[in-house]
Amino acid sequence: MWFCSQLGAREHYAIPRALFRQGVLEQLATDAWVRPSSPLATVSHTLSERFHPDLTSARVRAWNSGLLAFELAARLKQLSGWPLILARNHWFQRKVVACLSSSRLSVVGSQPILFAYSYAARDIFRFAKTQGWKTILGQIDPGPMEEEIVAAEAEREPSLAPNWTRAPADYWKSWREECDIADRIIVNSEWSRSCLVKAGVNDSKIFVIPLAYESPMPDTPITREYPPHFTRDRPLRVLFLGQINLRKGIARLLKVARSFQSQPVEFLMVGPIQIIIPEDLRSNQKIRWFGPIARNKVQNHYERADVFLLPTLSDGFALSQLEALADRLPVIASRRCGEVVMDRVNGLLLEEPTDAAIEEALRSCLDNPDQLAQFSENAMVDKRFSLSRLGTELCTLAW
Repeated sequence: MWFCSQLGAREHYAIPRALFRQGVLEQLATDAWVRPSSPLATVSHTLSERFHPDLTSARVRAWNSGLLAFELAARLKQLSGWPLILARNHWFQRKVVACLSSSRLSVVGSQPILFAYSYAARDIFRFAKTQGWKTILGQIDPGPMEEEIVAAEAEREPSLAPNWTRAPADYWKSWREECDIADRIIVNSEWSRSCLVKAGVNDSKIFVIPLAYESPMPDTPITREYPPHFTRDRPLRVLFLGQINLRKGIARLLKVARSFQSQPVEFLMVGPIQIIIPEDLRSNQKIRWFGPIARNKVQNHYERADVFLLPTLSDGFALSQLEALADRLPVIASRRCGEVVMDRVNGLLLEEPTDAAIEEALRSCLDNPDQLAQFSENAMVDKRFSLSRLGTELCTLAW
């Protein structure tokens, strides 16, 4: 039986959902679990998203009031940035260890398997090993090699992210202990695997299992309309959705946006803004900044776009690719993330996320609306990314 530890709503709870469908999930421990009937669901959009109907009848342990108390105390202490992240990770691990200490998992006949996500797993793994349990680490990103990539970008683009800082040494020290203690490590892409190996992680422990995604409206027919030519009145609508930061390739995207000023192209920028937006782009009529949005509003932006752009410098996977394809939205993506896009079938692949490569891809879309229409026809989420496939692959890791 599996015990899942999950801080946040990562991947829409795909791992515990997949295990629950397989009948092997003993319990999910998470920081917040807010049922739709809870008053908390009406207080905060963020908390209202901390639930999934697939796990309605699953055993879930959460600390709603404890989380609220922690966040209030952190605010009073004026914690932010890395100190807040580290404090939250430690708080959550203490809660999970206390839960495990009193769990009947410690006395069941079969050997439990404990799954936890990176950066909030070390103390939980330490406890699990004292009980003789097996441990699986869900690595959420490409680790310290990704930090090196972003550090180089921050040096090239100091005006966009002048306050960017590396993670504290303790962050990486704790992570390396997680990797050492873990019996197995799951990554979501070959890109992540290669980065972890470069960082010195034991390759024999690493297993590549892509993310899973199921559309909330799988039976809804979607047909996209593309004009014969893009014009000022009907521009090419390019959607960027995610964290607006250097890691996601935003500096290069903005350079390209400037080069398309005289072209019928509109950029839709959706997500938390983590850079300083240059003034000429903040007031630019062809770039619309939406900021962070609730999860139930995401599809509205996929629907109004013509193509989804993900020029990431590094990602563990980027679930947004699957969300876009589920909405029959063609995708332009970097190869430095999960292998989703089939080049010139359902989108375009960037061999390297350079501004020249991004510009070439967008130019191809602008000049060939019929090509986009064909990509849209081919856009769908195939069985490689189903929850049933995810559950099966997870269970094959069992001893």
